[in-house]
Amino acid sequence: MMGARVALLTPFAFPSVRGNSITVERIARGLRERRVELRVWDLSVSAETGVEREVEAFRPTVIHAFHAYRVGPLALRLARRVEIPLVVTITGTDANHDLFDEHRAPVVRRVLEGAAAITVFHESMATRIVGALPDLTSRLAVVPQSVAFPEDGSVETEDRLAERWTAGPLMLFPAGIRMVKNPRFPLAPLDGLVPRHAGLELLYVGPILDPDEGEALLRALRDRPWARYLGAVPHHRMRPILVAADVVLNCSISEGGMANSVLEAFAVGRPVLASNIEGNRSLVEDGVTGFLFSTPEEFAEKADQLLRDPPLRRRLGRAARERVAGSFTPARELDGYLALYRRLAPALRDA
Repeated sequence: MMGARVALLTPFAFPSVRGNSITVERIARGLRERRVELRVWDLSVSAETGVEREVEAFRPTVIHAFHAYRVGPLALRLARRVEIPLVVTITGTDANHDLFDEHRAPVVRRVLEGAAAITVFHESMATRIVGALPDLTSRLAVVPQSVAFPEDGSVETEDRLAERWTAGPLMLFPAGIRMVKNPRFPLAPLDGLVPRHAGLELLYVGPILDPDEGEALLRALRDRPWARYLGAVPHHRMRPILVAADVVLNCSISEGGMANSVLEAFAVGRPVLASNIEGNRSLVEDGVTGFLFSTPEEFAEKADQLLRDPPLRRRLGRAARERVAGSFTPARELDGYLALYRRLAPALRDA
């Protein structure tokens, strides 16, 4: 593997607990295990001029950018300067919002048109991009996400965490607090369910990424003692919290093909109640691995069904775990990226 190097550029990296960070950390760890030499550059903590110097000194064989709008322009500039291929992984924000935004679309389109290859997590995102930029069809590749929990060095066991929240059923909302995740959506429908389910608790876990949305959520929680915001939790601590939950919520307005939080809930056998959007339908099969909802009334109806029927939750959770184990493994994800790298850069063909 001498001379074969991959530069990963991301808007956020470990120890951030944002989706991009979790994805990049998982991929980087897996590639290193397969003897690929790589470095990760976090643009949230490094100035572009410093990143440019360091990437050039690293002399990569391939540059791989995660997020076309935030990272793509710098990655494209670097790839052209050192004359190596650029791979761009499209996020939900890229495909669902920035690609069609009046001000951001020209930047995203220029990056995608300059990339040697573009990856998405699900075919639905590929279809969306091709609809806007049909000339990119041959450069698009679908590489599904996977699940890999880092080792937890904490002294608390899953049993102890579960005991902490066993007064009643626990619903978990694991996501960064921002408008696209729609964090206040479940509160009004659950107001009517609280009297029916003794000890019901809704727990929010994730960083506040949008201060206005965060303040609005905290205001909404003040008069709801059954719902609380736990704050940001390191990724290695999330597995026991997911295990302690009875139902995991995803109320997003849009997703990039598959949310890490949904995959992680599936991996520990927890049913997901998710908004009926394209990104969630790529994982959640209604009535099989979880439930989908389109209206507040449907959310309340299906939440009530899940809360009062433990055997149903177990059945959906088992099917969800089996789906992840069969279709969304780290090996499949790494094979997808390595196949792409090898096609673009002969020096990586022995990886």
